[in-house]
Amino acid sequence: MKNVLLIASACLLGILSTVGASLPYPILPPLFANAGATDTLTHFLGLPPKLLFAIALMVNPVGLLIGTATLGSLSDRYGRRPLLLTTALGAALGHMLTAWALAIRSYPLFLLARFCTGLLEGNGSIVRAMLADRLQGMLRNQALSWLNGAFYLGWLVGPLLAGLTIGWGLSVPFFVAAGFLLLGALLVALALEREVKAGGATWWQVARERHAFNLLRHPGLRTLFGVQLAYTCGVTAFYEFYPLWLVEVGHYDTRAISLANVGMCGVMTASSLVAGRQNRDDPLRRAAWLAAVVALAIATLGTGKLWIGLVGIVAFGLPHAFYNAIVQVWAADRYSDHGQGAVMGLLSTTFCLANIVMAAVGAVLTLVDTRLVLVLGALMTAWSASRMRAWARRPLAQVEHAES
Repeated sequence: MKNVLLIASACLLGILSTVGASLPYPILPPLFANAGATDTLTHFLGLPPKLLFAIALMVNPVGLLIGTATLGSLSDRYGRRPLLLTTALGAALGHMLTAWALAIRSYPLFLLARFCTGLLEGNGSIVRAMLADRLQGMLRNQALSWLNGAFYLGWLVGPLLAGLTIGWGLSVPFFVAAGFLLLGALLVALALEREVKAGGATWWQVARERHAFNLLRHPGLRTLFGVQLAYTCGVTAFYEFYPLWLVEVGHYDTRAISLANVGMCGVMTASSLVAGRQNRDDPLRRAAWLAAVVALAIATLGTGKLWIGLVGIVAFGLPHAFYNAIVQVWAADRYSDHGQGAVMGLLSTTFCLANIVMAAVGAVLTLVDTRLVLVLGALMTAWSASRMRAWARRPLAQVEHAES
């Protein structure tokens, strides 16, 4: 029973960590694109609504970046249970604060709430470590696989939740998300025993000295970080701006956007169930081809044709799920000496950093044309594919010498 509760709480928290990031994606584009001139939320300080929209997208990944890089090492020191309970309860409070900010139309409070929610939902590394600590053998492998599927599922659940509940009010989706987080905290409290806090260094010293970016001192991991950052820049440009593209090209509302997202994430989640079973021969070469297909899917939105873009949006999920499965397993096998938690944490931080970079770039490019940021994302993912293919062609002895 304890293992059932443990896995259930881990998967629920995994879903909710991405729900928090994806929930506003179908809500914000219609809100900012169709804003009235007197709205204090969407015309804060008289700034262009598209600029405010891009900033609103960026603050949550900033919090996720900090949380992802530090919370795992803090849980090593202070225990999984207290950190998971604190982050789950704090993220629930963050969603409630977001709902209040929308109700009173306060843009600064909305940004603060989104940042704090992202910071506390950057606890994926703690969740993975919790399963690795408590489970053994095949059950642990299965649980970690289910957790990866839960992270994908969050990108479906967040927009779907928004589409199903937005009719009752703009703040309702965030209150529902807060309720699910409280349930996740309850499951963690039941599944994990109390832990004794370690003494010694302060939380600030642990966060400063043991963050994931310390791995960049190693040449091979620096190369992996650069390739993965370029790839995820394309992916996050797609995630962040295809809803705005749907509003501008197809005049979609929140519910229509959420349905398009269901198609994409349904394909991605289903693909993740079988992606780990594939042959591991020459993984970098296959990952490079998959990255090229992802770039092509993103580039379809650059045509400005609604039906072509919709095909690209849905098709994106298949190669992206297989790419992630290949790269994560390859990195775990190749760099296990550096610690699995640290390596997985580094891969997670590239996604958070890419969110920040592309939201900032998109804040400028969308003022001209939303398609520009999507085409730029496709080009960056294509560049990542070419770099990964070149890396795969290098003789193994040469690669090992460069990384030593």
